[in-house]
Amino acid sequence: MTSTFTLPTTDFGKTNPFIAHLGFVLTVFSGGQSEIHYTAKPEHLNSYGVTHGGAVMTLLDVTMAMAARSDLEHAGVVTVEMKTSFMRPSHGPLIALGKVLHRTATLVFTEGTVFDEHGKACAHATGTFKTIKRLPVGGKKVHDFNSPSLQNDA
Repeated sequence: MTSTFTLPTTDFGKTNPFIAHLGFVLTVFSGGQSEIHYTAKPEHLNSYGVTHGGAVMTLLDVTMAMAARSDLEHAGVVTVEMKTSFMRPSHGPLIALGKVLHRTATLVFTEGTVFDEHGKACAHATGTFKTIKRLPVGGKKVHDFNSPSLQNDA
């Protein structure tokens, strides 16, 4: 994929309010690799005062997805599977590195690691992503999952 991003950026190609809220900054996006910088805000900390595991997993998920997307043209990816290991508490400024391990016609196998400001690995993940063709959606909205027509009366 030819990157249309001017790095570093907080633009991940699609509007995602959750990523914007977390404040991720993309610094590498090419050749099956990605790098994202993140410093947790106070509301992203757990009761021990370190970055919440859910925020760390989101960082890993986005980092691996961006690595998977980095050399795709007109396609996106969705997470199919992710396995995460937490090795030490994540605190302070964090850097996540992602890379593609293998690609098939429809799947991308990746790994990602989160490092603290001292270069120590805090968490590691592997992920599988399915490639999907980007379709123009125009003014269409996602259907309402709670609509009566979609609920099962059984």
